[in-house]
Amino acid sequence: MNFNIERLSQKGKTMKTDLLRKNTGFTCFGLMRKTSGTRMCVTFFIIFAAFLQVSVALPDVSLPSIFGSNMVLQRDMKVPVWGTAGPGEKVTVSIDGKSVRTTAGKDGRWMVKLDKMEAGGPFELVVRGGNTVKLTGILVGDVWVCSGQSNMQWAMSQVKNNEQEIASADYPDIRLFSVSRVSKTTPQYDFPGTKPEWVTCNPETVKSFSAVAYFFGKNIHKEIGVPIGLIHSSWGGSFAEAWTRLETLKSVAELRPLVENLDTMAADYPGIKAEYDRKNAELQKAAAEGKQVTLLYPPPRGPETRDWPAGLYNAMIAPMVPYAIRGVIWYQGESNSICAWQYRTLFPTMISDWRDAWKQGDFPFLFVQLANWETETVTVTGGWGSWPELREAQVMTLSLPNTAMAVTIDIGDPGNIHPNNKAEVGRRLALGALHVAYDRSLEYSGPMYASMKVEGGAVRLKFTHTADGLKTPVNEALAGFEIAGSDKVFHSADARIEGNEVVVSSDRARNPVAVRYGWDDNPRCNLYNSAGLPASPFRTDSWPGITDGRLKP
Repeated sequence: MNFNIERLSQKGKTMKTDLLRKNTGFTCFGLMRKTSGTRMCVTFFIIFAAFLQVSVALPDVSLPSIFGSNMVLQRDMKVPVWGTAGPGEKVTVSIDGKSVRTTAGKDGRWMVKLDKMEAGGPFELVVRGGNTVKLTGILVGDVWVCSGQSNMQWAMSQVKNNEQEIASADYPDIRLFSVSRVSKTTPQYDFPGTKPEWVTCNPETVKSFSAVAYFFGKNIHKEIGVPIGLIHSSWGGSFAEAWTRLETLKSVAELRPLVENLDTMAADYPGIKAEYDRKNAELQKAAAEGKQVTLLYPPPRGPETRDWPAGLYNAMIAPMVPYAIRGVIWYQGESNSICAWQYRTLFPTMISDWRDAWKQGDFPFLFVQLANWETETVTVTGGWGSWPELREAQVMTLSLPNTAMAVTIDIGDPGNIHPNNKAEVGRRLALGALHVAYDRSLEYSGPMYASMKVEGGAVRLKFTHTADGLKTPVNEALAGFEIAGSDKVFHSADARIEGNEVVVSSDRARNPVAVRYGWDDNPRCNLYNSAGLPASPFRTDSWPGITDGRLKP
């Protein structure tokens, strides 16, 4: 019989010897002296086996996979570290000569909070209980969560003409952590699926990593000069409701339709999915034969699909909460354009939900406004909703504290929902972070519409974030403006820059009441500030949109 007792510490051995004495009334030596022959051997074996059974039953001290060698811990704040052990087991966590102790609860869970640390490293983190866990190569710096859908998922290897950037991506103080794409119906303690690991950023590891996250992290690292940890957790085609906790969705009237009848949906899903697959296969076959077809979108929702409400939060966010972070960058919204009006509520609710879960206050949350794209390049049932209305919902989310938005209306690809210029996206996100998270005094946003005033037959527009004035690219006339009268019919307008303002007019709307700019899926628009950052699309009216009142995709 093979008994494994190698994990016992000296303290553990003493504890179990004392337990043996208490249960039998004998020391091992006393037992041998008071018995003889076969009876002695059998009795001793039974007691010794019982002793070993107690030993084996105690679980090892362990940590979830968000904690690992080469990780980055957040500087300048208390850092939670948690894990499991035997119920009531004493646990000590040590780093850089400092230790914190706790006792595992009845459920075996434990948590400590490390004291604030300055940026630096590498350090060794040691967790001791009945066994010892050692994590090495640890840095202290700033940790950013990088999440969203496919434009955040888009890997460095998928970016065209990126070979030189990949070859030079040797940054030992930038650490990368990629979460497996899994959906679950209940919150998970650790990441399901393949367990992710922290890796050092180098030309090999960066290939499969999020391009937007990498370019953002590189810019912050070079500007701030501290180690950077990037936690990439995204899934292409996902909806924001999948990244939001179920109880939160249920608590908001406009979001409740997203979570109604989930039990019925789950029961009906296998049959609906089978029919969807059958139809989709027919359409794919027809498309391969050169026929024009309308593709099915979105696929049906079911348990553990990427769009199941709360499913991605449960599997891809919950296991890292409350790992100390500096903030979040987010690139998502394409899927939710079907219900763009609802996104006005959903997106800020999701941000508040994450902040509530982390219990770190209003940490910086930076996001990318949807780029220009000709949605008709992909024919799908129901279309893509309204990208202008989704962009507007993103602008409205800036009312939350400690938020910033990277406008990308000028760097999209009309023929591809995944624009190639991820480097500029990352740079613009970094500008927002430098302002919101690092208190740098710099222009981090393009012009944002502020107010309008009718002057005769024209409309004068005022903006914020005008820096040292407004401009267009060299030798380009101002474009992208439309104007309407009380009939609500919009016409292409003449527009000119006057200092920090824009004056808009048209002979076809002599009594104007409203102006729109860049109000199209793929607009031609070219208003910038002197920092070279583009103006966000906007409208001055609040007339009903094409997605108003739509609460289900």
